[in-house]
Amino acid sequence: MTRLPPRSSRGKSRSPALSGFLAASPPRVLAHRGLAIEAPENTLLAFLAAMAAGATYIETDVHGSADGVAVISHDPDLTRVAGRDVRVNQLTMAELRKVELGSGQHFCSLAEVLEALPDAFFNIDIKSSDAILPTIGAVTSAGAASRVLVTSFSDERRRATIAGLPGVVTSASARSFISALIWAKLGVQFMVTRALRDLDAVQVPQRAYGIRVITAHTVRAFHAAHVEVHAWTINDPVEMSRLFDLGVDGIITDRVDMGLNLLKERAASRT
Repeated sequence: MTRLPPRSSRGKSRSPALSGFLAASPPRVLAHRGLAIEAPENTLLAFLAAMAAGATYIETDVHGSADGVAVISHDPDLTRVAGRDVRVNQLTMAELRKVELGSGQHFCSLAEVLEALPDAFFNIDIKSSDAILPTIGAVTSAGAASRVLVTSFSDERRRATIAGLPGVVTSASARSFISALIWAKLGVQFMVTRALRDLDAVQVPQRAYGIRVITAHTVRAFHAAHVEVHAWTINDPVEMSRLFDLGVDGIITDRVDMGLNLLKERAASRT
């Protein structure tokens, strides 16, 4: 099993004050959209359920509202979660707060969540360009840069967001990751490191484009580039254990309760 060296020796130029998200040693379990067993996904209730299960890391997504607020939402529209044919960015935050999502929950803003859960670390996926400035504003106002990781499928959105949050940790966009994966498969380590420069993590599926992404070889290559490896979305404890054995640093899962129980069992088996 491979593991990253202590963060202070990994060669990243992060300010110590802004390294909280990855300060603790891995492995990590990240609650994908909270714990949505008895609560709607990406709601305050789902986040509270995840923390009640022992989670410290929450994965979530943001879009921009019509009035420029960073809204917690995975989808760009309300079709799946509320049965309404309207986009998030067509409604104000006040209107979104009135939308019933189930279990008495409604849309909430990133600012509200950061304030309500001051002890949680948030893995934030920037889903739309209109969420960039509101996200920067919400994180800055909450003084939460040290407990946030910013990511996005779009490298442009990711870079624009982290430019407004100096020192915040970040994971690879699709472009950087694909380049790094190709070079890792070819065994050209210096190009893997170059593709992942100024990044702190890769957050990846087990397979992409018909290629197995997470192998012992690729984990070693990514670690040699001084980034953590987080796998998504893994809900089977057996598969979680296999990935941790490969040296994966984090699991993003819909069942954070299972993931945390697994870590306890693995820790107990080593004592």
